[in-house]
Amino acid sequence: MTATNNKSFTLTRYGEYSLLISAMLTIMVGAAIAPGLTTISQQLGVQEYAPLLITLPALGAILFAPVFGTLIDKIGARKTLLISLWGYFIFGCAGAFLEGPSPLAIDRILLGAFTAGQMAAGTAVISYWFQGEKRLSMMAKQGMAIELGGVIFLFFGGLLTELHWQAPFIIYALALVCALLVSAFVPKPRTLPQAEAKDETLPNLAWQATPQDESVKPIILLAVMAMSLFFSMFIMLPTHLAGLGFGEAETGYLLSFTSFVAVLSAMLMPKIVKQVGNKMTLVIAFVTYGLAHSLFATTSTLAWLIGAAVAAGVGFGFSIPLLNHRTVEVSSEEKRGKHLSYFAMAVFLGQFLTSALEFIPVAHWQLFLVCGVLAFTCAIATKLSSFGTN
Repeated sequence: MTATNNKSFTLTRYGEYSLLISAMLTIMVGAAIAPGLTTISQQLGVQEYAPLLITLPALGAILFAPVFGTLIDKIGARKTLLISLWGYFIFGCAGAFLEGPSPLAIDRILLGAFTAGQMAAGTAVISYWFQGEKRLSMMAKQGMAIELGGVIFLFFGGLLTELHWQAPFIIYALALVCALLVSAFVPKPRTLPQAEAKDETLPNLAWQATPQDESVKPIILLAVMAMSLFFSMFIMLPTHLAGLGFGEAETGYLLSFTSFVAVLSAMLMPKIVKQVGNKMTLVIAFVTYGLAHSLFATTSTLAWLIGAAVAAGVGFGFSIPLLNHRTVEVSSEEKRGKHLSYFAMAVFLGQFLTSALEFIPVAHWQLFLVCGVLAFTCAIATKLSSFGTN
């Protein structure tokens, strides 16, 4: 089959943009209402449980991710992505019209479930259309989109809350836009005869995949650790910096700057992998996490705090997109949906576990030191492991 005949069976730039915009929904699940959390929780009658509006979606993702993994393997990634986007839109916007702990808890858990679905299915769609360095590059862009979503939607969430407490829920309607974009610009997968599978103009078909013999379990564990180390800073820094005399605006700027550095680092990550390999890139990520936590624990100087924010952003950009890509690399087509659902669980489990940090009766600087030790331990363990070498 010639390239001309296959021309209509390609993913255009608009298709790529559709998938990247969809990826932004991952972090938006909490970021949309986070700036106005106090006001929103009061209006919904759940002020005593305000933090749960942010953490329950993570619980929903952990509980239901395997369901969507099965769907990906049974009905395909594109269909699962569309189902997830519609569910995200419905349950995201519905939160503005519910009252009381029970209805809102169910709504936020189901929202998290569909968030896990769109994350895993979106990656599966990317793995179908890209392979090799192009796939790693696209997944790096996916990681950039996730973090960029945090920067954008935290900003707009705050502005919309000032207009009306229900206004931030409008942001969840972006999922409907994404569903329409995916329907229009991401073609349905196509099965071709074996003789045509080697055509380089075609996307990464099932029988072209050559997954390596590596267990996905270490990757999932490292993803939990990487996300926990990153998100723990967002949990502890507001209180920690307030104790150092920094205002809410200054804290917000530092957190946004961290996300911005993560975006730039994810863009740089494929080049680092090409130079030093998968393992050393991940080692660098955990070392920078360790440096970030150590600096946050020991300094109150703005310049060093900015340095810590840079290290934290590098840690994310060099770890989560790389681990996501590695999950695809080691998964056969038959198990790819299941394994990507495990990865989604790992990311949200990392977020969910850090919500307990605020309840530990230990000074934040001490918790930062503990996290720093954990990060350096992960770096050593990764260096001594066989990660990414086969």
